[in-house]
Amino acid sequence: MAIDVAALRAHFPSLTTGTAFFDGPAGTQTPRQVGDAIAATLTGPLSNRGRVSPSELHAENAVADFRAAYADFLGVPAEGIVHGRSATQLTYDFSRHLAKTWREGDEIVVSRLDHDANVRPWIQAAERAGVTVRWIGIDPDTTDFDLASLVLTERTRLVAVTAASNVLGTKPPVRRIADLAHDAGALVFVDGVHYAAHNRVDVPALGADFFVCSPYKFLGPHCGVLGASPALLETVEPDKLVPSPGTVPERFEFGTLPYEILAGATAAVDFLAGIDPGAGGSRRDRLTNSLNSLQDHELSLRTRLEKGLGGAITVHCKADDRTPTILMSLGGREREAQRRLAERNIVAPAGSFYAYEVFAALNLRDPALRVGVAPYTSAEDVDRLLDGLAAFS
Repeated sequence: MAIDVAALRAHFPSLTTGTAFFDGPAGTQTPRQVGDAIAATLTGPLSNRGRVSPSELHAENAVADFRAAYADFLGVPAEGIVHGRSATQLTYDFSRHLAKTWREGDEIVVSRLDHDANVRPWIQAAERAGVTVRWIGIDPDTTDFDLASLVLTERTRLVAVTAASNVLGTKPPVRRIADLAHDAGALVFVDGVHYAAHNRVDVPALGADFFVCSPYKFLGPHCGVLGASPALLETVEPDKLVPSPGTVPERFEFGTLPYEILAGATAAVDFLAGIDPGAGGSRRDRLTNSLNSLQDHELSLRTRLEKGLGGAITVHCKADDRTPTILMSLGGREREAQRRLAERNIVAPAGSFYAYEVFAALNLRDPALRVGVAPYTSAEDVDRLLDGLAAFS
């Protein structure tokens, strides 16, 4: 079903400023429903979790609702949903948890396509454990994985890959990589931060053992979420305080949870599930229908944008299967372009966006200009951006 973009945009107070936001890959704008959920939870009544007073139950329900929402969003059981301050924090945490079982001579695999948050934590953990690091490279002709560079042995303990590059948009063959990794006896940790903002997520279908995402990339508040099988989480032993819960998933969540942020993250999932008003059935079903409609909307805008770009602009995204995110160079004038677009009330940032390995592997100049389409992006926004780029170049 076609998205009613005007009706969708009416839910975003920030859009009343007239700004065209193309910085969604760094973090999207937030609908009123998410802000209302945060405020309602924070202003209570609210206490620490418990089952005696209404304020305790309010906190308890915020946690339960959050786990149920992200179970539907990711396709894993609610007991497999772990909250974190960010995807980076969760990845660092789990790099330390999993590295406890690594031994000298073991190996892990990381990729040149990833955001540094799914590279550096694993490399640092490997260095401490005396573990060898192997790399999956990037094919410069396709900006996709160079699968010939993937080396797995009986000593491989973990493969860390992205489900979508945050700068190139490339969606690598995660399931194929996961199958190869599992055949070698390795676990698979997937950075789904960029992927989850533009695709229906099915963690088991991807073959991911661990999958992290960030609600603020898809209309929610700033936090991170990890999804995994509860049975797998039972095998992972984090360091923790003696009195803190030893059950899964609570044993991975350190300190008091931010109940208001959980409520906002839940509201973001409910908002996404309601974007396609014709969708029925379970929340998982409604998410599927809405996200499929959003994919069609975003792809049409990406196509409109790519067709309208002038010849003086170099586009670095070449993969056939990719998100509606475009990385481009403007002959060394990227920062100037960012400023000139801002003067037209258009937000399109320049930088390397923590994609350190991508820029190094492809010999890309830092900074580059990144533009990303989000659910609330309109055709008029795209045309404004194209006009701004044409006037600049």
